[in-house]
Amino acid sequence: MKKRIGSYPRVRVEGSGRGVVSQAGAVLLVETVRKTGLDTAISAALTPWRKPRVVHDPGKILLDVALAVALGGDCLADVGILRAEPAVFGPVASDPTVSRLIDTLAAGGQHALNAIHGARSQVRQHVWKLAGQTAPDATGSVTVDLDGVLVLAHSEKEDTAATWKKTFGHHPLMAFVDHGAGGSGEPVAALLRPGNAGSNTAADHITTTQLALAQLPKSYRRGRQTLIRTDSAGGTHEFVAWLAKRGRWLSYSVGMTMTDAIHQAVLKVPPEAWTPAVEPDGEIRDGAWGAELAGGMLDGWPKDMRLIVRKERPHPGAQLRITDADGMRITCFATNTTGRPIAGLELRHRLRARAEDRIRAARATGLRNLPLHDTAQNRVWLEIVQIALDLLAWMPVLALSGKARLWEPRRLRLRLFRPVGQLVTTGRRQILRLARHWP
Repeated sequence: MKKRIGSYPRVRVEGSGRGVVSQAGAVLLVETVRKTGLDTAISAALTPWRKPRVVHDPGKILLDVALAVALGGDCLADVGILRAEPAVFGPVASDPTVSRLIDTLAAGGQHALNAIHGARSQVRQHVWKLAGQTAPDATGSVTVDLDGVLVLAHSEKEDTAATWKKTFGHHPLMAFVDHGAGGSGEPVAALLRPGNAGSNTAADHITTTQLALAQLPKSYRRGRQTLIRTDSAGGTHEFVAWLAKRGRWLSYSVGMTMTDAIHQAVLKVPPEAWTPAVEPDGEIRDGAWGAELAGGMLDGWPKDMRLIVRKERPHPGAQLRITDADGMRITCFATNTTGRPIAGLELRHRLRARAEDRIRAARATGLRNLPLHDTAQNRVWLEIVQIALDLLAWMPVLALSGKARLWEPRRLRLRLFRPVGQLVTTGRRQILRLARHWP
C-alpha cells in the first residue's frame, strides 16, 4: 500500500524510557545562574528568612520558581516541571514549601524585597563585566525605559480595580534597561499598582526611577551616562523637575502631551526649520521630520529643557487626532541633552518603542496575570518575574551571538529550551546528550 502524500509517520508511544530529560536546553539557564553567581547572591540575601534545620534553601526555592517562569510557567505549581528532572535541577521543594516561602517573604514586606533587589544589583554589575563591557549598550551608556502595563485579573484580588481601558486588574509601572540594537533588555524595576492607578502619576514615576537607578552600578552616576526615557505619561512638571535636579549625571527624553500652545507653535514652524528624521543606519526616514520649539510654552519648566516636535506621515489606515496637522501625525518630547542634532535626538526617543518589546516578553514570562491573591504576595511574584527575565536577557549576552541575541522568550523556548536530551553517566561524569539533528 502506497504511503499517502503529506501523511505523518505512525509512531508507537511508550512511557518506559530511562535517562530521558525533558526541557534539556534549560541547562543553559542553570549554567547562567551558576556562572553569574545569582544562586549564591540570592541565597545570601534571603538568609534572614531561612529557618533552622530546613531542607530547602530559600534562595534555591525562589530561583527554581524563576526558572519555571523562564521556561513558560505562570503559577507557583509550575515548578513541578523542574521537580521531575532532579538530575538537571537538583532537589526541588514541594508545592506547600514553595507557598510557605512566598507567604514568609510577603510578610517580610519591603525588607525582603530590598534584599532581593540588592542581590540582583550585585549580580547585574558582575554580568556586565563578564560580558566584557561596562554597559549592555555598545555606546557605553545606559538607557532606562519606563512604561506601564495592564495585567488583567479574572477573579477578585487585593488592589484590583477597573482600568482606564475599561478592563479589570492591576497597572504596574516597569523599567527596563535597553540593550540597544544588538540585544534585548533586562528589567530593573516593577512597581505594583491598582488597576485604576494613573498613567501620569509623577510620584510613581519617581519611585520607579529610583528603584531602577539603584540597580545600576554607581559609576553611571556621573557624566550623564544614564538616560531615562518615557512616553507622554512621564511628561509632568513634577517628574521632569525631579529629573532636572539630577541633570549633572542624568539625561532624560520624556514624551510630552500636545497642548494647544504647542499645537499652535507647530503650525508656525517654517518649512526650512524642519530637519529630516533618520533611521538607525543613518538613512533618511521617509515622511518624517523634527524641529525644536522655543517660547512661552516652556515657561514653568526647567531652564535647560528642550522641546522637540516631530511630524510624520501616518501609516495607512491610521486615524488622525485633533492635535495632528496638515495630514501629519504630530508628537513632541522634552530632553536636557545638548550638543546633538535634532535628528539624533528624535531617533533616540523614537527607539523607546523597544520598551513595547520588553513588555511583550514580560507578558510571555509570568506577567500575563498575577496568580496570587494578596498584594504583598504578588509583589514577590513580580520579583520572580524579573529574575526570570534577567536570566533570559543575561543568557544570550553570555552564551549566544548574532541574531540569536535578539530572540524573545517564546523563540528561546521553542529553539533552545524545549529539546529532549539523554542523560548518561560515564567516567563518573554526567553528560547530557542532545539530538545531533536539532536545528
